[in-house]
Amino acid sequence: MKRVENLLNSKIIEKGCIHISLIDPDKCDASQAKALAQEAKEAGSAALMVGGSTSMGGDILDELIKGLKEGSDLPVILFPGNLFGVSKYADAVWFMSVLNSTNPFYITGAQAVGSRMVKAFNLEAIPLGYIIISPGGTAGFISQANLIPYEKPEAAAIYALAAQFMGMRFVYLERGSGVDAPISPLMVKFVKKIVNEARIIVGGGIRNREQAKEIARAGADVIVTGSVLEEKGITGTLREIIGGIEEGVNERKV
Repeated sequence: MKRVENLLNSKIIEKGCIHISLIDPDKCDASQAKALAQEAKEAGSAALMVGGSTSMGGDILDELIKGLKEGSDLPVILFPGNLFGVSKYADAVWFMSVLNSTNPFYITGAQAVGSRMVKAFNLEAIPLGYIIISPGGTAGFISQANLIPYEKPEAAAIYALAAQFMGMRFVYLERGSGVDAPISPLMVKFVKKIVNEARIIVGGGIRNREQAKEIARAGADVIVTGSVLEEKGITGTLREIIGGIEEGVNERKV
């Protein structure tokens, strides 16, 4: 484990559950990046993720990351939806496999093609098992996923356990950006009970304090929000979500 992964783990141990802000290069440009990073740090985010299922790369991605780094010292972790989503200006990359994709390209193919670029850019690669839950949103469509049914936590759990056994130190339960509601706390709790080593990340559809609270209370290690920041602005919304995370962690101990 290297610097960024150690930082995430230390924050998780300290707080019980942390928040990461997700920035989509299709919806945020370099001129907005500095202020966004400042606000995310002030609100309490532990890191910034950059990427999306259809995101642009190249100079647009590079300039966005440079702007984020001007705004805060939070680590910038790439969340690439394609091979263009890699930048030498980031600190780390989620080196992820879409475990329930029906297309081998998204399980191992893109990873093989992109591995040399990750090495050449000296990016910290953090192994991640990515599991897409129904309805899946754009991520599910692009990744050609065999979606895990919302009401089948045991199906998510076996994929998550397989990720742990394959050495992936983080597991991401994704419901899809812009969906109406997040993954159920029951699913998070079930997966957390089965998976005792990998960190559990939850994203997609988390829009308010109560939802964040219930997911944190169920055992999530990391909560990611993106769309809600684009729709409602960042400072007040983030403070409410992070406040809900803190409440949920405290209620685990009751």
